[in-house]
Amino acid sequence: MFKLTICLLAALLVAYVHADNIDKDATILSEKNDPADAEGNYAYSFDTSNGIQAQEAGNANGASGSFSFISPEGENIALTYVADENGFQPSGAHLPTPPPIPEGIIRALEYNAAHPSSE
Repeated sequence: MFKLTICLLAALLVAYVHADNIDKDATILSEKNDPADAEGNYAYSFDTSNGIQAQEAGNANGASGSFSFISPEGENIALTYVADENGFQPSGAHLPTPPPIPEGIIRALEYNAAHPSSE
């Protein structure tokens, strides 16, 4: 249940940050809500007329889902995620990625692994 709460808070935070771009007259085009059963399985999804889409399914072990919306710059932002025993794991083209590890560092790590310290 804690994981579900974290996921919902993340979705609400994104919605709050982009609230200035939301069409005040948007309507719900489709909506599905399967509340949690005795085992904790649940699912929901919705689409709105201003381009917001969200879906999530989960159980007592975690959840997975996605959402998308149009940014103030007109870019389609799409995010997929998994929330399980490994934490919240988002992915999306708009998220920053770390730079590649320099070749010299890779060689040094390989050398250190092949020649462990005698201490």
